[in-house]
Amino acid sequence: MVQALIIFVAQLLFVPVLTLRTIMMVKGMKEKAAAMGILEGIIYVGALGLVFSDLSNYLNMASYALGFGVGLYIGAIIEQKLAIGYVTIEVNIMQRNEELTNRLRVVGFSVSTAEVEGMNSSRFRLDCTARRDREREFIEIVNAYEPSAFIVSFEPRNFKGGYITKAMKKRKEKFLKKKMSA
Repeated sequence: MVQALIIFVAQLLFVPVLTLRTIMMVKGMKEKAAAMGILEGIIYVGALGLVFSDLSNYLNMASYALGFGVGLYIGAIIEQKLAIGYVTIEVNIMQRNEELTNRLRVVGFSVSTAEVEGMNSSRFRLDCTARRDREREFIEIVNAYEPSAFIVSFEPRNFKGGYITKAMKKRKEKFLKKKMSA
């Protein structure tokens, strides 16, 4: 019974670490992903070693599987809370809405606008790239001004130039100055 509990807890640790390692790999954070991989390997070998030590113990196997499933759920929650990276959001609305565009800019979003051809009429598109942790805020603002807007978001693999790149550079310089003075 104690072994089954250890296996379950190990899986609760292992799977979120696996989730974070995968995210860091996709986001290009090689060093952090490697560190998470080492931790992941240690937990994996320990838990699996306990399961393989007695293949007739079905409680250990069930604990492994149950811990894996619950760990996936916890990993997904952690990933959502961390919201690592950026998201590109595209909004299509029926007509130009300066109030909406101005509001988005006032709260710190970079917004580009364009008139586009829809299936039956001209429409207006707003394009924004923002930190993932602000995606929900962006959508709530759009919904307040344009409840029938079509909104799609996706994660860019990389980008160069523009408002966000300048802002990231300023934040990095500010961080380095703080670090050097500390």
